[in-house]
Amino acid sequence: MPKPVLAIRHVEHEGLGALADVLTRAGLEYRYLDLFSATTSKFNPRLYCGLIVLGGPMNADEFARYPFLAYERQWIRAALDVELPILGICLGSQLLARTLGSRVEAKPVKEIGWYPIQCTPQSADDPLFRHLGDQPTVFQWHGDGFELPPGAVRLAGSKLCTQQAFRYGPSAYALQFHLEVTAEMIDRWLTEPGNCAELAAAPYIKEAEIRRRTPDELPRMQALAEKVFGEFATLCRQRA
Repeated sequence: MPKPVLAIRHVEHEGLGALADVLTRAGLEYRYLDLFSATTSKFNPRLYCGLIVLGGPMNADEFARYPFLAYERQWIRAALDVELPILGICLGSQLLARTLGSRVEAKPVKEIGWYPIQCTPQSADDPLFRHLGDQPTVFQWHGDGFELPPGAVRLAGSKLCTQQAFRYGPSAYALQFHLEVTAEMIDRWLTEPGNCAELAAAPYIKEAEIRRRTPDELPRMQALAEKVFGEFATLCRQRA
């Protein structure tokens, strides 16, 4: 029986989004591990063909409030040890960086909404990032950022956040931004009580501007996401 992709979800509203459809079209099964409703300390990376660590509002070092974060770091390390394809998104990218020994800390300014990123020259030869071009506009929702881990290949940055993406080893990827979002996800994120409080505390972020730009920006980003996630699905299929 083919191995599935495991997706770790920290809050119910931050799921796979468009990534789920890409995995399905690639003939891959996926399973959620919902850490907001289940606790486990067990993880065997050899049972899966890929690991996706999704976003969430917590800090990567909030072990006292979210004990499962310590387990996740162990799981990511185990996945790295067998070179399992890994995709860390937002919090997931920060957990990957933290596992690799880098610092994660709050940035002076939050990135929430539509922002351009600048891809590095190294991205042109990367299987996933070669599809993004030089300066794509992507959807962001983060206040924390990571330092580039030792031995990692920097793939993208932005004006407000120097480290936006990296690759470690052959198939472990960290993305600070959210290529996976759909229109429905963006709408829900903008109306989640916790997110509304975050927006209220950052008056330089304009919800109306995010909503105004979404109909134009989202289709362009989704076209890029199909290619990027398709390449990640290929890496997973090779391990299925």
